[in-house]
Amino acid sequence: MAKITVQNTEITVISVGSEDYICITDMIKAKDGDFFVTDWLRNRNTLEYIGIWEQVYNPCFNYGEFAIIKNKAGLNSFKISVKEFVARTNAVGLQAKAGRYGGTFAHKDIAFEFAMWISPEFKIYIVKEFQRLKAAEANPMLGEWNVKRVLSKVNYTIHTDAVRDFVIPKMDVEREKLYAYADEADLLNLALWQCTAKQWREANPGHAKKGMNIRDAASINELVVLANLESFNAELLKRNVDKAKRYAYLHEMAGSQLSRLNSIEAEKVFRKLGTSAGNKGLKPASGTEE
Repeated sequence: MAKITVQNTEITVISVGSEDYICITDMIKAKDGDFFVTDWLRNRNTLEYIGIWEQVYNPCFNYGEFAIIKNKAGLNSFKISVKEFVARTNAVGLQAKAGRYGGTFAHKDIAFEFAMWISPEFKIYIVKEFQRLKAAEANPMLGEWNVKRVLSKVNYTIHTDAVRDFVIPKMDVEREKLYAYADEADLLNLALWQCTAKQWREANPGHAKKGMNIRDAASINELVVLANLESFNAELLKRNVDKAKRYAYLHEMAGSQLSRLNSIEAEKVFRKLGTSAGNKGLKPASGTEE
């Protein structure tokens, strides 16, 4: 089981045999208004697509039952659940799973059509994130998507623990405590990118609308430096270094490290390694978007 995030919506991806199935119960949370999977399934165009897909991939599909169901599509009284549809037609493209990690799952081909029902924009981004996931799975040690995920978290606990242990205890006002973590994160943002998270969102409303933040748009080199800054700032907090001095140290460190990584083209070396390790022909997605 894996997770992808599309426009602030977390979506589960599972493997069934050798095929990928995507949770459309998760996906529907991105659609405006109160809608259910059954609203999509009762649509004639939906049923026609599923019927053709099953004809191509499922030799055990019950066409007789499917024809009965399809003939009722469009009637106000027509409604059918995924569970009933699968039971009556022997469909394999849809699966209803119970339990803690349950929900309605669709083969990726059908899930992408479901995404189009949500919105064309949503379909574009879920295909993009799914491709990143598969690239990372094909090359888990060197895939850029996977590395960005790891680097964004690698020193997060160390940094937040330092804020909790050495910054918050000195604060008397509860409101200040609530913003302590964000304040220290922005100190790192300023040291590396010369802007706060809020300033980045205001300057990049298109990316912000898609759920991206300043770190999502970072390059691999920048994320390497950010991980180092998090660790270094945690040590400075332990030593009770005041904020102004910490910023000066962090800003100098960010400039020198990023300059060095860029000069040796570390990111290009990483990409070459990723290609030579069995992923030839695959170009990892860029860490930034224009």
